Amino acid sequence: MAPKTKTVVRKNTTLVEVAWEVCNQVGGIYTVIRSKVPTMVQGWGTNYILLGPNVHANVNADFEPDESIDSPAVAIVRELRAMGWDVQIGSWLVSGRPTTVLFNPKSVMDKLGDIKYFYWQNHHISFNQHDPLMDEVLAFGYMVKEFLSRYARVCLDQDHDLLAHFHEWMAGTAIPDLKKEQIPVQTVFTTHATLLGRYLAMNDPFFYDHLPFLDWASEAKKFNVEPTVQLERACAHGANVFTTVSDVTAKECVHLLGRNPDCILPNGLNIERFSVLHEVQNLHHTYKKQIEHFVMGHFFQSYTFDLNNTLYFFTSGRFEYKNKGYDLTLEALARLNHYMKEKNINKTVVMFFVTKQPYSSINQDVLTSRAIMEEIDHNCDAIMEQLKERLFDAAATNTDHRLPALNELVDDYWKLRYRRTIQSWKSDRLPSVVTHNLVNDAEDPVLNFLRGANLLNHKDDKVKVVYHPDFVTSTNPLFGIEYGQFVRGCHMGIFPSYYEPWGYTPVECLARGVSAITSDLSGFGNYVKKIKKGNEAHGMYLIDREDQDFHSAADQLANKMLQFVNTNRKFRIQSRNKAEDLSEEFDWKNLIKHYDRAYDKALNNYPTK
Repeated sequence: MAPKTKTVVRKNTTLVEVAWEVCNQVGGIYTVIRSKVPTMVQGWGTNYILLGPNVHANVNADFEPDESIDSPAVAIVRELRAMGWDVQIGSWLVSGRPTTVLFNPKSVMDKLGDIKYFYWQNHHISFNQHDPLMDEVLAFGYMVKEFLSRYARVCLDQDHDLLAHFHEWMAGTAIPDLKKEQIPVQTVFTTHATLLGRYLAMNDPFFYDHLPFLDWASEAKKFNVEPTVQLERACAHGANVFTTVSDVTAKECVHLLGRNPDCILPNGLNIERFSVLHEVQNLHHTYKKQIEHFVMGHFFQSYTFDLNNTLYFFTSGRFEYKNKGYDLTLEALARLNHYMKEKNINKTVVMFFVTKQPYSSINQDVLTSRAIMEEIDHNCDAIMEQLKERLFDAAATNTDHRLPALNELVDDYWKLRYRRTIQSWKSDRLPSVVTHNLVNDAEDPVLNFLRGANLLNHKDDKVKVVYHPDFVTSTNPLFGIEYGQFVRGCHMGIFPSYYEPWGYTPVECLARGVSAITSDLSGFGNYVKKIKKGNEAHGMYLIDREDQDFHSAADQLANKMLQFVNTNRKFRIQSRNKAEDLSEEFDWKNLIKHYDRAYDKALNNYPTK
């Protein structure tokens, strides 16, 4: 197991990290902050505080109130509470238990008119349209600004530096006021993805070619996001140090936010290594069995294929059909299916699309098939129990040492039940492509592509597709395992993103010993190109999207998948172990140096007392 890096605790500076996703799981920033906490606590000790919004009931599951914490923040929280504000202080229930302050924006909504008026007066940003989320964001920013103003006074009295790191525009609305009022706090602002860039990439197939020539103001007006984009630009320009997560997004920031980032802060994970390499393979085998159980229930009522020659691919993430590369993945899968048929490759690929889409219910046929599979499993257990008992009796009492006819040891009841259950399960219909009844089935781009490509789980298809528009969790009736366990059971993750500022999913694959494909247009893919071990021998496959058209990229992706399909089991086991070696590069203990550099840059600009 790799040794932990020893970090020197900073004693004369307090770092306050502000994010909309502190104790509030919305997207990838939650993973960034949460996974980074142990390393931050190790480096900053009690001088590390997190601020977040109390906007969701689920927050209470992550947070434990505690006013016995030894921190000046306790007194400030009590001051704000005396003003009628709903503010809590305690610990985020993650490793390191960092001091955390949560603000309920609804408790200051009576001041919303003044907040918007002064934002317009001081920063020339108008919030005329009704937007409940923007209202909460502005109210949260107002509360954060008041908290930091009071904390700054405490720091001045104690000859202590105060540093505030804001993630994304939703958390950064306090920055312009902190700068205008010259509050003695140094600010770092990180944009994980520009709002306008996400809109443009989804709607412009030549986004990166057009980027240098775009007029941000007219584009923001076109997409009706002017106030948000103006606010994001104000945060970027108002911060002492402006950062983003990758070189890919840095180019975007220059053209859409008008400022070149001062530092790049790549995202990491807490990588858990195994001291014994075979444990990685054992876990893969355990969870692959769980996936195989689903596959048998889903496909084998219609036809069978050799599970020993089956590979499990998957993609996952927010449903952004073009940005996440779902369109490219589907096109490549259709080509892979053709190539495997043409070359008569005796293997099957089952491809899982795991993403959140609106649905009304689980497909009844899928659920029924799964239930009957469970019944078959129960019948087999009962028969085995009866067989074991009678076989033991036969061994003890019979003088004949030969194995008795096993069929005669099973009651007719269980024979009949076994046969009837299987008969009721078998079907001539094709296995369903989608596991749920989608709300917009006729308009869903994944389903429409599969229908158009006739990639509908025919018996002779070498590539089978399972479209699962929901999270994979242990309570999910179809899988019964957690997402991380599902990933471990698969063989390869497919993430050829067109627009992806960073991209956690390939890193999560490598950390679990699973090979992954990504693109050079993702922040992670762009970063991994510079790492010596970032190659296919270590489970990392990279496709070029920056300088290729869609069809060339699709063919490259199909050939990368075909290359992996043609590998043998020994190669995949070796690759699984080496993928874990590569994942070490993305452990926070190795990446935190980039954050330290940004903080040092901000503190070097700190005014002399």
